[in-house]
Amino acid sequence: MITSEGGGAILRTIGSLGSLTGSRVIVRCDLNVPLTDGVITDDGRVRASLPTLQLLLDQGARVIIISHLGRPGGAPDPAYSLAPVASRLSELLDHPVGFAVDTVGPDATAKVAALDNGEVLVLENLRFNPGETSKSEAERQVFAGQLAAYAEAVVSDGFGVVHRKQASVYELEKLRPSAAGLLIAEELAVLDRLTENPERPYTVVLGGSKVSDKLGVIAHLLPRVDTLLIGGGMLFTFLAAQGHRVASSLLEAEQLDTVRGYLREAADRGVEIVLPTDIVVAASFAADAAHVVVAANAIENTEFGASGIGLDIGPDSAAEFARRIRASQTVFWNGPMGVFELPAFAMGTRTIAQALTDTPGFSVVGGGDSAAAVRQLGFGDHQFGHISTGGGASLEFLEGSSLPGLEAVGWAAPQ
Repeated sequence: MITSEGGGAILRTIGSLGSLTGSRVIVRCDLNVPLTDGVITDDGRVRASLPTLQLLLDQGARVIIISHLGRPGGAPDPAYSLAPVASRLSELLDHPVGFAVDTVGPDATAKVAALDNGEVLVLENLRFNPGETSKSEAERQVFAGQLAAYAEAVVSDGFGVVHRKQASVYELEKLRPSAAGLLIAEELAVLDRLTENPERPYTVVLGGSKVSDKLGVIAHLLPRVDTLLIGGGMLFTFLAAQGHRVASSLLEAEQLDTVRGYLREAADRGVEIVLPTDIVVAASFAADAAHVVVAANAIENTEFGASGIGLDIGPDSAAEFARRIRASQTVFWNGPMGVFELPAFAMGTRTIAQALTDTPGFSVVGGGDSAAAVRQLGFGDHQFGHISTGGGASLEFLEGSSLPGLEAVGWAAPQ
Protein backbone atom coordinates (compact mmCIF):
# COMPACT_ATOMS: atom_id res chain seq x y z
CA MET A 1 0.00 0.00 0.00
CA ILE A 2 1.06 3.60 -0.47
CA THR A 3 -0.35 6.43 1.55
CA SER A 4 -0.03 10.17 1.09
CA GLU A 5 1.63 12.28 3.76
CA GLY A 6 -1.80 13.35 4.91
CA GLY A 7 -2.87 9.74 5.23
CA GLY A 8 -5.75 10.13 2.77
CA ALA A 9 -4.62 8.65 -0.55
CA ILE A 10 -4.34 4.86 -0.64
CA LEU A 11 -3.37 2.50 -3.45
CA ARG A 12 -2.72 -1.23 -3.47
CA THR A 13 0.72 -1.81 -4.98
CA ILE A 14 2.49 -4.96 -6.13
CA GLY A 15 4.07 -5.57 -2.74
CA SER A 16 0.61 -6.15 -1.28
CA LEU A 17 0.30 -9.31 -3.42
CA GLY A 18 3.11 -11.08 -1.58
CA SER A 19 5.49 -13.46 -3.32
CA LEU A 20 4.61 -13.95 -6.97
CA THR A 21 7.29 -16.53 -7.78
CA GLY A 22 5.69 -19.19 -9.92
CA SER A 23 2.35 -17.37 -9.99
CA ARG A 24 0.54 -16.62 -13.20
CA VAL A 25 0.03 -12.86 -13.19
CA ILE A 26 -2.09 -10.93 -15.67
CA VAL A 27 -0.71 -7.45 -16.33
CA ARG A 28 -3.18 -5.04 -17.89
CA CYS A 29 -0.95 -2.67 -19.86
CA ASP A 30 -1.86 0.15 -22.20
CA LEU A 31 0.01 -0.79 -25.38
CA ASN A 32 -2.27 1.21 -27.64
CA VAL A 33 0.51 2.47 -29.90
CA PRO A 34 0.29 4.08 -33.35
CA LEU A 35 0.99 1.68 -36.21
CA THR A 36 1.75 2.39 -39.85
CA ASP A 37 1.77 -0.68 -42.10
CA GLY A 38 2.35 -2.85 -39.03
CA VAL A 39 5.28 -0.75 -37.79
CA ILE A 40 5.15 1.04 -34.43
CA THR A 41 5.78 4.75 -34.95
CA ASP A 42 5.86 5.72 -31.25
CA ASP A 43 6.76 3.08 -28.66
CA GLY A 44 6.46 5.39 -25.65
CA ARG A 45 3.68 3.36 -24.04
CA VAL A 46 5.57 0.13 -24.59
CA ARG A 47 8.63 1.57 -22.87
CA ALA A 48 6.48 2.86 -20.01
CA SER A 49 5.32 -0.68 -19.27
CA LEU A 50 8.84 -2.07 -18.86
CA PRO A 51 9.55 -1.36 -15.15
CA THR A 52 6.52 -3.30 -13.93
CA LEU A 53 7.15 -6.18 -16.34
CA GLN A 54 10.81 -6.38 -15.36
CA LEU A 55 9.91 -6.37 -11.67
CA LEU A 56 7.58 -9.33 -12.17
CA LEU A 57 10.14 -11.20 -14.27
CA ASP A 58 12.77 -10.64 -11.59
CA GLN A 59 10.37 -12.23 -9.09
CA GLY A 60 9.97 -15.29 -11.29
CA ALA A 61 6.30 -14.69 -12.09
CA ARG A 62 4.62 -16.17 -15.15
CA VAL A 63 3.55 -12.97 -16.91
CA ILE A 64 0.46 -12.72 -19.11
CA ILE A 65 0.17 -9.31 -20.78
CA ILE A 66 -3.21 -8.03 -21.96
CA SER A 67 -3.98 -4.77 -23.77
CA HIS A 68 -6.20 -3.18 -26.37
CA LEU A 69 -5.09 -1.49 -29.58
CA GLY A 70 -7.31 0.88 -31.53
CA ARG A 71 -11.04 0.37 -32.00
CA PRO A 72 -11.59 -2.83 -33.95
CA GLY A 73 -15.27 -2.95 -33.00
CA GLY A 74 -15.40 -6.18 -31.04
CA ALA A 75 -14.18 -8.46 -33.83
CA PRO A 76 -10.74 -9.64 -35.02
CA ASP A 77 -9.02 -7.27 -37.45
CA PRO A 78 -5.40 -7.93 -38.52
CA ALA A 79 -4.77 -4.17 -38.75
CA TYR A 80 -5.12 -3.99 -34.96
CA SER A 81 -3.12 -7.05 -33.97
CA LEU A 82 -0.78 -6.81 -30.99
CA ALA A 83 1.79 -9.04 -32.71
CA PRO A 84 4.11 -6.08 -33.57
CA VAL A 85 3.88 -4.94 -29.95
CA ALA A 86 4.89 -8.37 -28.65
CA SER A 87 7.90 -8.28 -30.96
CA ARG A 88 8.90 -4.81 -29.76
CA LEU A 89 8.48 -5.85 -26.12
CA SER A 90 10.86 -8.74 -26.69
CA GLU A 91 13.46 -6.33 -28.06
CA LEU A 92 13.10 -3.83 -25.22
CA LEU A 93 13.07 -6.47 -22.46
CA ASP A 94 15.88 -8.40 -24.16
CA HIS A 95 13.79 -11.44 -23.28
CA PRO A 96 11.66 -13.86 -25.32
CA VAL A 97 7.99 -12.82 -25.46
CA GLY A 98 5.37 -15.28 -26.67
CA PHE A 99 2.21 -14.30 -28.51
CA ALA A 100 -1.25 -15.90 -28.57
CA VAL A 101 -3.40 -15.28 -31.64
CA ASP A 102 -6.55 -15.10 -29.51
CA THR A 103 -7.48 -13.79 -26.07
CA VAL A 104 -9.62 -16.45 -24.41
CA GLY A 105 -9.48 -19.07 -27.16
CA PRO A 106 -7.56 -22.32 -27.61
CA ASP A 107 -4.20 -20.75 -28.49
CA ALA A 108 -4.18 -18.48 -25.44
CA THR A 109 -5.36 -21.31 -23.17
CA ALA A 110 -2.62 -23.66 -24.34
CA LYS A 111 0.15 -21.08 -24.18
CA VAL A 112 -0.88 -19.83 -20.73
CA ALA A 113 -0.84 -23.41 -19.43
CA ALA A 114 2.66 -23.92 -20.85
CA LEU A 115 4.16 -20.80 -19.22
CA ASP A 116 7.10 -21.38 -16.89
CA ASN A 117 8.60 -19.12 -14.24
CA GLY A 118 10.01 -15.92 -15.72
CA GLU A 119 8.27 -16.36 -19.08
CA VAL A 120 6.12 -13.75 -20.83
CA LEU A 121 3.08 -14.11 -23.07
CA VAL A 122 1.10 -11.39 -24.85
CA LEU A 123 -2.54 -12.20 -25.62
CA GLU A 124 -4.21 -10.79 -28.73
CA ASN A 125 -6.10 -7.49 -28.69
CA LEU A 126 -8.74 -7.43 -25.93
CA ARG A 127 -11.10 -5.44 -28.13
CA PHE A 128 -11.41 -8.32 -30.57
CA ASN A 129 -13.87 -9.56 -27.92
CA PRO A 130 -17.14 -7.58 -27.62
CA GLY A 131 -17.28 -8.25 -23.89
CA GLU A 132 -14.31 -5.96 -23.23
CA THR A 133 -16.13 -2.71 -23.97
CA SER A 134 -19.74 -3.87 -23.69
CA LYS A 135 -22.17 -1.50 -22.00
CA SER A 136 -23.68 -4.56 -20.32
CA GLU A 137 -22.10 -5.25 -16.95
CA ALA A 138 -23.09 -8.91 -17.25
CA GLU A 139 -21.28 -9.27 -20.58
CA ARG A 140 -18.19 -7.58 -19.19
CA GLN A 141 -18.24 -9.89 -16.18
CA VAL A 142 -18.36 -12.97 -18.40
CA PHE A 143 -15.31 -11.85 -20.36
CA ALA A 144 -13.50 -10.81 -17.16
CA GLY A 145 -14.19 -14.26 -15.72
CA GLN A 146 -12.67 -15.93 -18.77
CA LEU A 147 -9.54 -13.82 -18.35
CA ALA A 148 -9.38 -14.37 -14.59
CA ALA A 149 -9.24 -18.14 -15.14
CA TYR A 150 -5.72 -17.70 -16.50
CA ALA A 151 -4.11 -16.22 -13.40
CA GLU A 152 -3.74 -16.11 -9.63
CA ALA A 153 -3.23 -12.33 -9.50
CA VAL A 154 -3.80 -9.20 -11.59
CA VAL A 155 -1.60 -6.12 -11.90
CA SER A 156 -3.30 -3.08 -13.39
CA ASP A 157 -0.76 -0.86 -15.12
CA GLY A 158 -2.63 0.66 -18.06
CA PHE A 159 -2.99 4.22 -16.84
CA GLY A 160 -4.36 5.38 -20.19
CA VAL A 161 -7.55 3.35 -19.65
CA VAL A 162 -8.24 3.72 -15.91
CA HIS A 163 -11.04 6.18 -16.69
CA ARG A 164 -12.90 3.43 -18.64
CA LYS A 165 -15.25 0.93 -16.99
CA GLN A 166 -14.19 -2.02 -19.12
CA ALA A 167 -13.87 -5.71 -18.38
CA SER A 168 -10.07 -5.81 -18.14
CA VAL A 169 -9.87 -2.50 -16.27
CA TYR A 170 -12.57 -2.90 -13.64
CA GLU A 171 -14.36 -6.26 -13.45
CA LEU A 172 -11.21 -8.40 -13.82
CA GLU A 173 -9.51 -6.71 -10.87
CA LYS A 174 -12.49 -7.65 -8.68
CA LEU A 175 -12.09 -11.37 -9.43
CA ARG A 176 -8.49 -11.93 -8.33
CA PRO A 177 -6.08 -10.33 -5.83
CA SER A 178 -5.12 -7.15 -7.66
CA ALA A 179 -2.79 -4.18 -7.36
CA ALA A 180 -1.52 -1.21 -9.31
CA GLY A 181 1.73 -1.46 -11.21
CA LEU A 182 4.69 0.90 -11.02
CA LEU A 183 3.46 3.04 -13.92
CA ILE A 184 0.11 3.81 -12.33
CA ALA A 185 1.82 4.57 -9.01
CA GLU A 186 4.17 6.98 -10.79
CA GLU A 187 1.35 8.68 -12.70
CA LEU A 188 -0.63 9.18 -9.49
CA ALA A 189 2.39 10.61 -7.69
CA VAL A 190 2.77 13.16 -10.49
CA LEU A 191 -0.92 14.07 -10.50
CA ASP A 192 -0.90 14.37 -6.74
CA ARG A 193 1.99 16.81 -7.09
CA LEU A 194 -0.12 18.87 -9.51
CA THR A 195 -3.17 19.01 -7.27
CA GLU A 196 -1.86 18.98 -3.68
CA ASN A 197 0.23 22.04 -2.85
CA PRO A 198 2.06 22.48 -6.19
CA GLU A 199 5.10 24.74 -6.21
CA ARG A 200 4.25 28.21 -7.49
CA PRO A 201 3.94 29.93 -9.85
CA TYR A 202 1.71 27.16 -11.24
CA THR A 203 0.90 27.46 -14.94
CA VAL A 204 -1.43 25.23 -16.97
CA VAL A 205 -1.25 25.26 -20.77
CA LEU A 206 -4.38 24.00 -22.52
CA GLY A 207 -4.79 23.42 -26.24
CA GLY A 208 -6.38 20.88 -28.53
CA SER A 209 -9.39 21.24 -30.72
CA LYS A 210 -12.44 21.58 -28.48
CA VAL A 211 -13.01 23.67 -25.40
CA SER A 212 -15.81 21.25 -24.42
CA ASP A 213 -13.15 18.56 -23.86
CA LYS A 214 -11.51 20.76 -21.24
CA LEU A 215 -14.49 22.31 -19.41
CA GLY A 216 -14.21 20.05 -16.38
CA VAL A 217 -10.48 20.52 -15.97
CA ILE A 218 -10.76 24.31 -16.34
CA ALA A 219 -13.45 24.44 -13.65
CA HIS A 220 -11.42 22.23 -11.31
CA LEU A 221 -8.11 24.03 -11.86
CA LEU A 222 -9.26 27.66 -11.61
CA PRO A 223 -9.11 27.62 -7.79
CA ARG A 224 -5.67 25.96 -7.88
CA VAL A 225 -3.53 27.63 -10.55
CA ASP A 226 -1.96 31.01 -11.08
CA THR A 227 -2.10 31.18 -14.87
CA LEU A 228 -3.98 29.45 -17.70
CA LEU A 229 -2.49 29.74 -21.19
CA ILE A 230 -5.04 28.93 -23.90
CA GLY A 231 -4.10 27.80 -27.42
CA GLY A 232 -5.21 25.27 -30.00
CA GLY A 233 -8.63 25.21 -31.60
CA MET A 234 -10.27 25.95 -28.26
CA LEU A 235 -8.80 29.46 -28.20
CA PHE A 236 -11.32 30.66 -30.81
CA THR A 237 -14.26 30.03 -28.52
CA PHE A 238 -12.49 32.16 -25.90
CA LEU A 239 -11.85 34.93 -28.45
CA ALA A 240 -15.48 34.82 -29.58
CA ALA A 241 -16.58 35.00 -25.95
CA GLN A 242 -14.68 38.29 -25.76
CA GLY A 243 -16.57 39.57 -28.79
CA HIS A 244 -14.00 38.92 -31.53
CA ARG A 245 -14.86 37.45 -34.92
CA VAL A 246 -12.96 34.25 -35.74
CA ALA A 247 -13.80 33.69 -39.43
CA SER A 248 -14.04 29.94 -40.20
CA SER A 249 -11.87 28.87 -37.26
CA LEU A 250 -13.14 26.15 -34.96
CA LEU A 251 -15.88 27.58 -32.77
CA GLU A 252 -18.20 25.97 -30.22
CA ALA A 253 -20.94 28.56 -30.06
CA GLU A 254 -22.88 26.56 -27.46
CA GLN A 255 -20.00 27.01 -25.01
CA LEU A 256 -19.73 30.80 -25.22
CA ASP A 257 -21.70 31.48 -22.04
CA THR A 258 -19.70 28.87 -20.13
CA VAL A 259 -16.43 30.39 -21.29
CA ARG A 260 -17.60 33.89 -20.33
CA GLY A 261 -18.33 32.49 -16.88
CA TYR A 262 -14.79 31.12 -16.62
CA LEU A 263 -13.34 34.47 -17.65
CA ARG A 264 -15.35 36.19 -14.92
CA GLU A 265 -14.42 33.60 -12.31
CA ALA A 266 -10.74 33.84 -13.20
CA ALA A 267 -10.85 37.62 -12.79
CA ASP A 268 -12.57 37.25 -9.41
CA ARG A 269 -9.94 34.73 -8.24
CA GLY A 270 -6.96 36.69 -9.53
CA VAL A 271 -6.09 33.93 -12.00
CA GLU A 272 -4.74 35.06 -15.36
CA ILE A 273 -6.29 33.48 -18.43
CA VAL A 274 -3.87 34.42 -21.18
CA LEU A 275 -5.07 34.27 -24.78
CA PRO A 276 -2.90 34.64 -27.91
CA THR A 277 -2.44 38.14 -29.24
CA ASP A 278 -1.60 36.93 -32.75
CA ILE A 279 -2.79 34.02 -34.84
CA VAL A 280 -1.56 32.13 -37.92
CA VAL A 281 -4.53 32.24 -40.32
CA ALA A 282 -4.62 30.05 -43.43
CA ALA A 283 -6.69 29.98 -46.60
CA SER A 284 -7.62 26.34 -45.94
CA PHE A 285 -6.81 23.32 -43.83
CA ALA A 286 -3.91 22.05 -45.92
CA ALA A 287 -0.16 21.61 -45.59
CA ASP A 288 0.57 24.00 -48.46
CA ALA A 289 -2.17 26.54 -47.73
CA ALA A 290 -1.29 30.22 -47.99
CA HIS A 291 -1.15 31.75 -44.52
CA VAL A 292 -0.46 35.00 -42.69
CA VAL A 293 0.05 36.17 -39.12
CA VAL A 294 -2.55 38.63 -37.86
CA ALA A 295 -3.65 40.16 -34.58
CA ALA A 296 -6.05 37.93 -32.64
CA ASN A 297 -8.74 40.63 -32.84
CA ALA A 298 -8.40 40.91 -36.63
CA ILE A 299 -8.69 37.35 -37.87
CA GLU A 300 -11.20 38.28 -40.58
CA ASN A 301 -9.09 41.24 -41.75
CA THR A 302 -6.97 39.17 -44.11
CA GLU A 303 -7.10 38.41 -47.82
CA PHE A 304 -9.00 35.23 -46.85
CA GLY A 305 -11.83 37.15 -45.17
CA ALA A 306 -14.48 35.12 -43.41
CA SER A 307 -13.18 31.88 -44.95
CA GLY A 308 -9.82 32.09 -43.17
CA ILE A 309 -8.97 29.40 -40.63
CA GLY A 310 -6.77 29.87 -37.57
CA LEU A 311 -4.33 26.96 -37.43
CA ASP A 312 -1.67 28.03 -34.89
CA ILE A 313 -0.83 30.67 -32.34
CA GLY A 314 1.41 33.46 -33.65
CA PRO A 315 5.10 34.01 -32.88
CA ASP A 316 4.50 36.84 -30.40
CA SER A 317 2.01 34.71 -28.46
CA ALA A 318 4.32 31.70 -28.52
CA ALA A 319 7.16 33.82 -27.15
CA GLU A 320 4.95 35.22 -24.37
CA PHE A 321 3.64 31.78 -23.45
CA ALA A 322 7.23 30.48 -23.35
CA ARG A 323 8.31 33.36 -21.09
CA ARG A 324 5.56 32.56 -18.60
CA ILE A 325 6.34 28.83 -18.68
CA ARG A 326 10.03 29.43 -17.98
CA ALA A 327 9.09 31.63 -15.01
CA SER A 328 6.94 28.87 -13.47
CA GLN A 329 7.81 26.25 -10.89
CA THR A 330 5.03 23.87 -11.94
CA VAL A 331 3.71 23.49 -15.50
CA PHE A 332 1.06 21.12 -16.84
CA TRP A 333 0.46 21.03 -20.59
CA ASN A 334 -2.35 19.24 -22.39
CA GLY A 335 -3.17 19.85 -26.04
CA PRO A 336 -1.11 21.21 -28.97
CA MET A 337 -1.15 24.91 -29.84
CA GLY A 338 -1.94 24.31 -33.50
CA VAL A 339 -2.06 21.71 -36.25
CA PHE A 340 1.42 20.43 -35.42
CA GLU A 341 1.14 17.56 -37.91
CA LEU A 342 1.53 20.15 -40.69
CA PRO A 343 5.02 21.77 -40.53
CA ALA A 344 3.72 25.24 -41.42
CA PHE A 345 1.53 25.24 -38.30
CA ALA A 346 3.81 23.50 -35.78
CA MET A 347 5.72 26.56 -34.54
CA GLY A 348 3.49 27.26 -31.53
CA THR A 349 3.55 23.68 -30.28
CA ARG A 350 7.32 23.41 -30.80
CA THR A 351 7.91 26.64 -28.86
CA ILE A 352 5.80 25.45 -25.93
CA ALA A 353 7.59 22.09 -25.86
CA GLN A 354 10.98 23.81 -25.88
CA ALA A 355 9.94 26.10 -23.04
CA LEU A 356 8.89 23.10 -20.94
CA THR A 357 12.34 21.58 -21.42
CA ASP A 358 13.94 24.88 -20.35
CA THR A 359 11.88 25.60 -17.25
CA PRO A 360 13.74 25.07 -13.95
CA GLY A 361 10.46 23.87 -12.44
CA PHE A 362 8.49 20.64 -12.73
CA SER A 363 7.06 20.14 -16.21
CA VAL A 364 4.36 17.61 -17.13
CA VAL A 365 3.20 16.77 -20.64
CA GLY A 366 -0.34 15.52 -20.24
CA GLY A 367 -0.37 12.60 -22.65
CA GLY A 368 -2.45 12.12 -25.79
CA ASP A 369 -1.78 14.54 -28.64
CA SER A 370 0.73 16.51 -26.56
CA ALA A 371 2.92 13.44 -26.03
CA ALA A 372 2.65 12.57 -29.71
CA ALA A 373 3.56 16.12 -30.65
CA VAL A 374 6.74 16.37 -28.60
CA ARG A 375 8.02 13.07 -29.96
CA GLN A 376 7.10 13.91 -33.55
CA LEU A 377 8.87 17.25 -33.18
CA GLY A 378 12.07 15.52 -32.06
CA PHE A 379 12.02 15.99 -28.29
CA GLY A 380 13.05 13.16 -25.97
CA ASP A 381 10.98 11.98 -23.01
CA HIS A 382 13.94 12.63 -20.72
CA GLN A 383 13.76 16.37 -21.48
CA PHE A 384 10.56 16.76 -19.48
CA GLY A 385 9.73 16.18 -15.84
CA HIS A 386 7.09 13.66 -16.87
CA ILE A 387 5.17 12.60 -19.97
CA SER A 388 1.87 11.01 -19.04
CA THR A 389 0.73 7.86 -20.82
CA GLY A 390 -2.93 8.83 -20.45
CA GLY A 391 -4.28 12.12 -21.76
CA GLY A 392 -7.95 11.43 -21.01
CA ALA A 393 -7.19 9.78 -17.69
CA SER A 394 -5.00 12.69 -16.62
CA LEU A 395 -7.68 15.22 -17.48
CA GLU A 396 -10.42 13.30 -15.69
CA PHE A 397 -8.22 12.97 -12.61
CA LEU A 398 -7.56 16.72 -12.65
CA GLU A 399 -11.31 17.28 -13.02
CA GLY A 400 -11.79 15.42 -9.75
CA SER A 401 -13.70 12.62 -11.49
CA SER A 402 -13.93 9.09 -10.14
CA LEU A 403 -11.79 6.69 -12.19
CA PRO A 404 -13.09 3.09 -12.19
CA GLY A 405 -9.72 1.50 -12.92
CA LEU A 406 -8.17 3.20 -9.90
CA GLU A 407 -11.07 2.34 -7.62
CA ALA A 408 -10.59 -1.31 -8.60
CA VAL A 409 -7.08 -1.31 -7.09
CA GLY A 410 -8.07 0.46 -3.90
CA TRP A 411 -7.43 4.09 -4.79
CA ALA A 412 -9.02 6.48 -2.34
CA ALA A 413 -8.25 10.12 -3.01
CA PRO A 414 -7.39 12.50 -0.17
CA GLN A 415 -10.46 14.08 1.39
